Amino acid sequence: MARGFRNERHMSRSHEAEKESFWVSYTDLMSALLVIFALVLMITIFNTQSAYEEKEAAINEKNQMIEEVVGVKSEIIQELIKAFKDSDLAMEVDPQTGAIRFSGGVFFETNSSEVSPTGRKYLEEFIPQYINILLSDRFRNEISQIIVEGHTDTAGGYLYNLQLSQDRALSVVQQIFQPTFPNFKYRGDLKSVITANGRSFSIPILKADGKIDANKSRRVEFKFRLKDDQLLDQLQGLGEKDGN
Repeated sequence: MARGFRNERHMSRSHEAEKESFWVSYTDLMSALLVIFALVLMITIFNTQSAYEEKEAAINEKNQMIEEVVGVKSEIIQELIKAFKDSDLAMEVDPQTGAIRFSGGVFFETNSSEVSPTGRKYLEEFIPQYINILLSDRFRNEISQIIVEGHTDTAGGYLYNLQLSQDRALSVVQQIFQPTFPNFKYRGDLKSVITANGRSFSIPILKADGKIDANKSRRVEFKFRLKDDQLLDQLQGLGEKDGN
């Protein structure tokens, strides 16, 4: 009986020791898992914070670039408005884009692509001032293109008007570089940036009632494009995606 009792007590102690060993091992395992979880959580928070900071830095850089490009464009537009505000030329400056629009009939007769005497007189007065601003030391390195753009009304077919508008734009550029055209500053530099485009009747001018204004639609526009305009378009596109 005594031996049996001792055996039972020994087995009980052994069982208790095993239970204690199990709980110690389980506690150690849970402690290790908590440490691992804490480390993973810290790494996740760190990576999230880093990613947020990188994104914020990229957004700030993008916004700064946009501000710089918009600032230059705005400065050019203000210079153009100031230069031509008291002009007697039949023209207007778009305060948003800086495009300068000469109304229909100023440069060409109907269905003609030959620059009229009045048109030549306008060009002789306009071009020196216009180019003196765009190709000045302040803006020359910002300008990628100066565009002469021809537009027509809707009379006739699209292809006919496309050819007519292209011929008119080209005639204006040719007139500027005629030997008889008065010399002006930056004339040589102008050749590397000027181009002539025809738009047919694809961008008509509308009246208040929504109908096409044929006289205003027949026009020649002078536009400029900055070297960073394409980058600006891309950045604004990214901004729209970020907003979505």
